[in-house]
Amino acid sequence: MEGDIRVVETVPLVSVIIPVYNAGSYLATCIESVLSQTWHNLEIIVVDDGSTDNSYDQAKQFLGNGVKLIRQYNAGAGVARNTGLDAALGSYIQFLDADDFLSPDKIASQLEILKNYPDYVGLCCTVFFNDHEDPHAVSQCKEWYAEGSDDPVDFLIKLYGGYHENYGGMIQPNAWLTPRHIIDKAGRWTEERNPDDDGEFFCRVLLASAGVRYSESGLNYYRKSTTATMSNRGSYSRSVAVLNSWISKSKQLKPFEHRPGIRKALAFNFTELCYQNYAEFPDLSRQAYLLALSYGGLAHPPYLGNKLFNKLRFLLPWKVLLLLQKYYHWIKAK
Repeated sequence: MEGDIRVVETVPLVSVIIPVYNAGSYLATCIESVLSQTWHNLEIIVVDDGSTDNSYDQAKQFLGNGVKLIRQYNAGAGVARNTGLDAALGSYIQFLDADDFLSPDKIASQLEILKNYPDYVGLCCTVFFNDHEDPHAVSQCKEWYAEGSDDPVDFLIKLYGGYHENYGGMIQPNAWLTPRHIIDKAGRWTEERNPDDDGEFFCRVLLASAGVRYSESGLNYYRKSTTATMSNRGSYSRSVAVLNSWISKSKQLKPFEHRPGIRKALAFNFTELCYQNYAEFPDLSRQAYLLALSYGGLAHPPYLGNKLFNKLRFLLPWKVLLLLQKYYHWIKAK
């Protein structure tokens, strides 16, 4: 088996970094899930990113229970996580969004595996649930990445859709547990406000690691579609940021372009960005289009959420199809 494998006898400190922006309704549940961990050697660093609700007051209630509280002007999720890293003393880092929570054995189960694989990152199952839904009643899905990996590049090819439809998907950042020395090697979070900042960050983290070790025990509970997210700018800025993330990923993966699937994965994702931006942001669409061509060309438009358009997507030129879709939704909204 590849990678550095040795037994570590120490009891490591885990730093749990919780960036917060207007998540007062959920923050107590989040912090309590960390305080309930069966792994007790941990610190909790809450970084309030200029919240305008009661998030700061909610966090203050936990001071004295191993919780550090930092307040900063609103600067975005990446800055908040980097602020947490600056304060963190742990040899392992657990990032945790303020509207989510962990099962009590999440950290301990991952550490039990990683103690013999210090150059690997830990991963666990994520339960996706909606507000007002009992998260413990939601069924768990066993994803492809439950097999782990001794090949970070292969793992990223699968994640980015470079092989076939049995792979791909989303890995939510709370599911990871990462040795601090790997983060130091990979580099800090980008401080651009970016809905794909975790994708860009963990691309670098994985490439700085020896692989992934999956824990069958321990769960990450991810709350979907809440307003308790880090603040962001307008949709154009978000679209620019996502495109920048994929440009960064392509640069990180450039040394591995000879690997089967890398160019296909990048072409696929730049194609997606080309289609997504075509109607609203043609300059970004054009940039993504040229990048997609540089990696082998465009694929068919993705699933468009409408039976008629999905029948037409293999018949019409994609530019015509996406413009028709735009005007269809505009007429429906009138």
